[in-house]
Amino acid sequence: MPVVSINKNDRIMMMLVHYFVTKENYAPINVQGVKDEVWLENLEGPYRVIRINNHTIFNNEQYDFDLFRIKYILKQIKKKTLSFKINALNICLDMDNRVDRVPKFNINTIKLDNLDEVKNNEFLLGAFPNIKDELIDPKDNIDLIINVTNDINEKTIKNNKLFEKVFSPKKIVITKAIIFINIVMFLLMYIFGKGSTHIPTLIAFGANSLSLIKAGEVWRLITCAFLHIGFLHLALNMYSLAIIGNQVETLIGKLRYLFIYIVSAISGSLLSIISISSDTISAGASGALFGLLGSLLYFGYHYRLYLSDALKNQIIPIIVLNLVIGFMIPNIDVFCHIGGLIGGYLATMAIGLEGKSAKKDMMNGWITLTVYIAFLSYVIFFVK
Repeated sequence: MPVVSINKNDRIMMMLVHYFVTKENYAPINVQGVKDEVWLENLEGPYRVIRINNHTIFNNEQYDFDLFRIKYILKQIKKKTLSFKINALNICLDMDNRVDRVPKFNINTIKLDNLDEVKNNEFLLGAFPNIKDELIDPKDNIDLIINVTNDINEKTIKNNKLFEKVFSPKKIVITKAIIFINIVMFLLMYIFGKGSTHIPTLIAFGANSLSLIKAGEVWRLITCAFLHIGFLHLALNMYSLAIIGNQVETLIGKLRYLFIYIVSAISGSLLSIISISSDTISAGASGALFGLLGSLLYFGYHYRLYLSDALKNQIIPIIVLNLVIGFMIPNIDVFCHIGGLIGGYLATMAIGLEGKSAKKDMMNGWITLTVYIAFLSYVIFFVK
């Protein structure tokens, strides 16, 4: 049998990388210009970045320089992931005992000299309590290489399958159905009423109205999202829905998408009638559309490692631009837009994202969404 030589520190590094990637869902980061160190990232982990360093650090001066280098790399990661703060764990495998490992720049440093310290380090166990039992402990170096390679490849294949499932093109059904309903409702207002700009006709077909909502016609919170005032209003919203809706339906899934759309429409309608007088009506799919943007915002944040700069350069600018336009142009229901945006974000948080959302996050989403809708309802029925 061939003998494969791996020094102690490289062995520990391979075992740690195997554990963090396969058990704690960390992913390797490609950091240019580094050698004898590994960078790992998990934006939902107890440490968002883990750096395992096999460089020799003799004194405090070397350590301070190393920390500044880590700080610089973390700054680049923060820009890429739109993170305001990143806590990092710096694991050093070759550090002199006299080095003062005082935490700096949200970087905690631990020193591991051997395998026993890996399994018994109180600081490491505090953040990763399963490491003692789930750390791979192969019999020999060949076994270590084979296990690490196979397990990490298996994890990569699993992640790739999730990526393909989420981002692969899908048949669009819900968006087309919603567009069809909006067009039919627009035509019906001309067939059975006096047109889409005629206020009594809009009221008859379900436009949003504070006085009528308070009178018990709460169904208007949804029906108003399928009515439009004038052809241009309809055309702009349906064009936007065809673009944004296709994206959300593909990425989130049909049932989740339908739930988000309805919740966003209700949320937008609620905040809208809080802001308008009792004799004013409102209609349109804008609240639901902004809810879809809120959903994309939540999705983009959690999948930002896959989307590169799309969150920063596309999703956020579109939301900000549309809100600014709403404030600048008269007769645009900005509060409906804001309400829909909040509702869509919270609805997505509540139902979760496949492969990304923890039960705790989803529970927090349901609680926040319920409190938010309940508060708006209270203001409408007991304060206005």
